[in-house]
Amino acid sequence: MSSASRLIGAINLNGPGHYLNWSIFTISIANILMIALMIVIFIVALYLPFPGSKHAWKYPAASEGGPSQALSPPVESDAQSEGMWTAAIRRKGLKLLPPSKLLPDRQPAYVASWVYIFGVASLASLGVAIVSGFLIALGGTDWWHTNPVGHFFNSLHLWSVELFMAFIVIHLWGKFWMAAWRGRRALTWITGVIAFGASIVECFTGYLSQQNFDSQWISTNGKDALNATGLGSFFNLMNFGQMLLWHVVLLPLVLIAIVGIHVLMVRVRGVVHPLPQKNVRAKESRKVLARSEASDWKGPTRKYDIVKEASAASLVVLILAVILAGLLSSPNDPPATIATWAKVAPADFMATAASEIAGTSETAQYGPPYNNGSKNVQSLLFSPQKLAGIHEPIDTANAFVLSPLTRLAATNASLAFALGTYEHSSKATQKAWDQAYLKAVDKVTFIGGQPSVPSANDGPVPELISAEFSLARSGALDADLLAQQPFYGTNFTKPLLFLEDGEYFASLAHAMHLTGSQWGVMNETGNYPGQPWLWLYTLWYQMPGFKNSANVDLIAVYLTGVATILLLLIPFIPGLRSIPKWIPIHKAIWRNWYKRAEDASSGELTDPAS
Repeated sequence: MSSASRLIGAINLNGPGHYLNWSIFTISIANILMIALMIVIFIVALYLPFPGSKHAWKYPAASEGGPSQALSPPVESDAQSEGMWTAAIRRKGLKLLPPSKLLPDRQPAYVASWVYIFGVASLASLGVAIVSGFLIALGGTDWWHTNPVGHFFNSLHLWSVELFMAFIVIHLWGKFWMAAWRGRRALTWITGVIAFGASIVECFTGYLSQQNFDSQWISTNGKDALNATGLGSFFNLMNFGQMLLWHVVLLPLVLIAIVGIHVLMVRVRGVVHPLPQKNVRAKESRKVLARSEASDWKGPTRKYDIVKEASAASLVVLILAVILAGLLSSPNDPPATIATWAKVAPADFMATAASEIAGTSETAQYGPPYNNGSKNVQSLLFSPQKLAGIHEPIDTANAFVLSPLTRLAATNASLAFALGTYEHSSKATQKAWDQAYLKAVDKVTFIGGQPSVPSANDGPVPELISAEFSLARSGALDADLLAQQPFYGTNFTKPLLFLEDGEYFASLAHAMHLTGSQWGVMNETGNYPGQPWLWLYTLWYQMPGFKNSANVDLIAVYLTGVATILLLLIPFIPGLRSIPKWIPIHKAIWRNWYKRAEDASSGELTDPAS
């Protein structure tokens, strides 16, 4: 075994997972540990002494360039520049974001808690994730499946993303309990929540781009929710090429832009002031407090080397990601194929192929965006799925059976005759043959690996399905279903829908604890933590009254959407925006500041600069 192989396989998490069964859902131990660890980190950050927080505080002199000594905009030497757009933008930019705010060397003295570091830690993790993604791109999409070095870079990418999402969630927790939207900082909060949402979509498309079993299962399950909303017609989770391009091109640009705006808003408005220790009830006092919170901080400050902090955070995150990648590797369960299905579960394959030609499979009756069926069409007041219409037409008989056999029939006279007989018969005759064969195939036996189906009045159907079976076992059917599309052949919709129609695909997922109440859009194979940040969305599928509804996908999407809107609009919703005042977690964040203020008010700290 090479040193690289030993490095990425020191601890194998691809073995059977461990799970806890609760009243309404099942969750993996790995997910619980990940969430528990995030909570522990958050609690530790609340109470762990912050370096330098006990040092003397002082008001900065003007020569020290403190926050109150912002640089004045330069005086224009040319009066004509007053009418120039460039000059106007420059003046506005310097007014909103002077160099002392863009790259500050001091910050308010109350910024003395580990909770504050998770913003820069999130940015550092995002940087490592982007760089590791570039490294994967060097070898191409298959590299990490076939090469230990490529697999290591994939592992580095995975764990940097896990760190990024953990840090950004903890950062969001901290800002919520600080009520960080105060002082005209609502837009800062909103851009942060949007960045979090964009991060979830970015990570989700990354999971879909893995080309392993987990990505197959996530895509086939997730498609129902997208199809129910009508978005499945334009955002196809089973189209690997589309998901990969969204993941590596479109979404990173959007995410970086939103994060950039968020960071600039933080620099413009500054970090939020501490909440008052006592409730302010008088109307005039509240107005004075609001004006104070919206203005630049005029109190004590301390030294702050933003470049040094960012560099240290990046180094720590990189070291953590390298260690996790080296010790824990990344999931690599091979994808399911039609060829393996036909070999491992031949009876299931033949019965499924028969249901495709008979039009009785799930895909055959699915509805938009594949056909005019109604089996999976969801509606609450109206059906977005029907409004979107058919965008990827699939006639299962032709797409999965007859079309592949037509190409094979060019060199097989017997098959060509059977195919011609079937295709030139009436619809009623075809249906009678199909139904007769569906009953007979339930009793199929295999002699020397060859199927033996009891005789029935099923015309040429047995020969068609037998030829389909041989085509599948050879691996040609996998390639054939992809070969029906032009260009790169990255749309796996047809082979995945065919797989999903059988029992074999679901049995694999069930063995890996990805089905039913465990719903694998959140879980990962083995003991890997997967996507615990999707807990709210997956929770709706486990709720009594929802989980058995025919419209459960729409319910989950709508309720998650409502929760996201509420999170975005917290700064404007009475009651919700007051929760941080009622539950005083902020007192742990700013405890040192409050203590200093109490000492100063009692006379123990007579000089505020001491």
